[in-house]
Amino acid sequence: MHVSETREFGVADAAQTSPRSAPAAPPRPRAAPEAAGNAPAPAVATVWPGAPHPLGARFHTGPDGRPGTNFALWAGGAESVELCLFGADGSETRAPLTELTHEVWHGFVPDVLPGQRYGYRVGGRWDPWTGARWNPAKLLLDPYARAVDGEFEMVPEVYGHVRDWQEPAVADTVRDNRDSAPFVPKGVVVDDDDDWEDDRRPKTPWSDSVIYELHVRGFTQRHPDVPPELRGTYAGLAHPAALAHLTDLGVTAVELLPVHQFAHEDHLERRGLRNYWGYNSIGYFAPHAAYSASGTRGEQVGEFKRMVRALHAAGIEVILDVVYNHTAEGGQGGPTLSLRGVDNRGYYRLAGDPRGYADYTGCGNTLSVVQPHVLRLITDSLRYWVTEMGVDGFRFDLAAALARSMHDVDMLSPFLATIAQDPVLRRVKLIAEPWDVGAGGYQVGAFPPLWTEWNDRFRDTVRDFWRGATGDVRDLGYRLSGSSDLYDWGGRRPYASVNYVTAHDGFTLRDLVSHNGKHNEANGEDGRDGTDDNRSWNCGAEGETGDPEVLALRARQLRNLLATLLLSTGVPMLVAGDEMGRTQGGNNNAYCQDNATSWVDWSLLEDPRWRGLRDLTARLVALRHAHPVLRRGGFFSGVASAPEGLRDVAWFEPGGREMTDADWFAPSATLGMFLSGRDIPQRDVRGEPVVDDSFLLVVHADHRPAPFVLPGGRWAAGYEPLLDTAEDEPWAAADRELPAGEAVTVAARSVRLFRVREATAG
Repeated sequence: MHVSETREFGVADAAQTSPRSAPAAPPRPRAAPEAAGNAPAPAVATVWPGAPHPLGARFHTGPDGRPGTNFALWAGGAESVELCLFGADGSETRAPLTELTHEVWHGFVPDVLPGQRYGYRVGGRWDPWTGARWNPAKLLLDPYARAVDGEFEMVPEVYGHVRDWQEPAVADTVRDNRDSAPFVPKGVVVDDDDDWEDDRRPKTPWSDSVIYELHVRGFTQRHPDVPPELRGTYAGLAHPAALAHLTDLGVTAVELLPVHQFAHEDHLERRGLRNYWGYNSIGYFAPHAAYSASGTRGEQVGEFKRMVRALHAAGIEVILDVVYNHTAEGGQGGPTLSLRGVDNRGYYRLAGDPRGYADYTGCGNTLSVVQPHVLRLITDSLRYWVTEMGVDGFRFDLAAALARSMHDVDMLSPFLATIAQDPVLRRVKLIAEPWDVGAGGYQVGAFPPLWTEWNDRFRDTVRDFWRGATGDVRDLGYRLSGSSDLYDWGGRRPYASVNYVTAHDGFTLRDLVSHNGKHNEANGEDGRDGTDDNRSWNCGAEGETGDPEVLALRARQLRNLLATLLLSTGVPMLVAGDEMGRTQGGNNNAYCQDNATSWVDWSLLEDPRWRGLRDLTARLVALRHAHPVLRRGGFFSGVASAPEGLRDVAWFEPGGREMTDADWFAPSATLGMFLSGRDIPQRDVRGEPVVDDSFLLVVHADHRPAPFVLPGGRWAAGYEPLLDTAEDEPWAAADRELPAGEAVTVAARSVRLFRVREATAG
């Protein structure tokens, strides 16, 4: 039996003088006040019935020709909904929404124009033991708000319960009636009429894509050629100096870390830190206001669109990293900011004890995507970003959590089925982070066609190979050739694998070869945060060093990792700054470091070492773009496409003979991969066979140099050296063509790439 559902703190006759700490004894149960404190009652606005669709705030001309805004909010179990309009001085005018159609509360308010700030107060039962957490003292952000003005202050008033109650075990059951309006941001009415007629989407095929993961703020915050007032903003990313770096590298898409409106966690603010990455969403339709250089009263929407247009004009697609698996409201003790106050039971997966939450995300809550209105919220948001904001695709954080039906991950789940049949969403790029933290959540290789996946098997294999932690080359062969062991089913293609060595989460590329362990002291969590499974190697010294031998080895390893990534079949993903030696000082979880630790350091390009690494990256990308044999649209078959042809891929051991099954299982750190450009099973747009050069790729991870015999006979007559990562100038071509059958020396820990001169027929 639970205690009274009306247990409260901060009622009207005491709210203005109540301290932030809890009182000495539980207050006498009483009804919740209409407004906290002794302030005069807010004014009441005129409301016409309006329409239940579309959800959110939509400015248009009313039924009598009078301009205004229609407001519609799904709040299934609520007993009342008040729209709250805020003036420039912070004054509040309330507009009760009395029309209720299919669980949607709605009304048209005349003369409410774009730029108007607003929020909701939603009333209902307070009964946490059954999951009911309505509290009209808390101003709520509209889940469909197109723009947000202001930030959340994580003070006690923004919590629906008494955060500091003297009995912590039941604190979440005591309702806090203090008004949260002064401490929370407001939604903004936006006039978003834009037909995008002047925009041309690049529509880059998956097989031709090279993704560049970046942070809107961190990418330009230290860029010397971006005007100071634009640094760290959408406008800064659209600046010609930023675009020039992307086009010079040759990347085809930027994958932006979360740009949905997000909130900063209370525990970070208490330590003087901020949530930098943004995986703490609270507004699925609103571009994060802090990244706007032009304003936050709707101007951020136009600025984001102009950024997308500028990237498209440069031939670059825009992919958003989206977080629909959880929200910033956290777990049982979290604040009441939006969905929790609209309908806690309707939006979240609750635990067996409905006071708590099913947490498949590690962030305290999980959205209940099996609920139709939650699925609608997510798909409405996705379509909005495609059709009205111009983006080209999405990377879904912890996508396995979205694919869960009632409990288990289900590849026939409502979410995946809805995406597959949606005429807008099935046409854009869809990338899954194919795991969550729940039981059975690791689903790499399991997502259906239409989807690509972050391939952590590629990351781990490549890291292990180059640090000398693999006993043979079996797994490496799969990763170099598109991971057919994971993706060759159901019509999936090699580009189902998004290949990466580093991502925002973990070491930078430079730190990967400079640290054996994490150094996260600045995060203030005593080293408990961040993974210990880094698969890194410091090359002989931990952290920064002046040892020339260590520095030379690290430089070689960086070249090895980049070459392996960009010469492998699949879709490569680079991380902003890796191509110029960005370091986080060994911090492998810099989610809260909104400072020089995380921002791209453009001064590195003044150093010839790092400028050379950038140039190597650009040349590898250019080579990939120039040669379809390096970006195949289909898996290798291991057989010739014509009787007189070669197998599309062949594998060689150091002696120059084709590998046998026994060779794959034998200890080895050397692998030769022959890619036949004459045996590509695909056609161009006119139906003609695609023909390309052939290449031999040799990777050698042993600490000693080794001979490698260049395959002869029908495979080749000669070889043109193109790349040798053992050299500081890795693209310096040899003075002569090397004959087939010659034994060449492959330096310790290096990659060599050769262009093949075909053998003469007969």
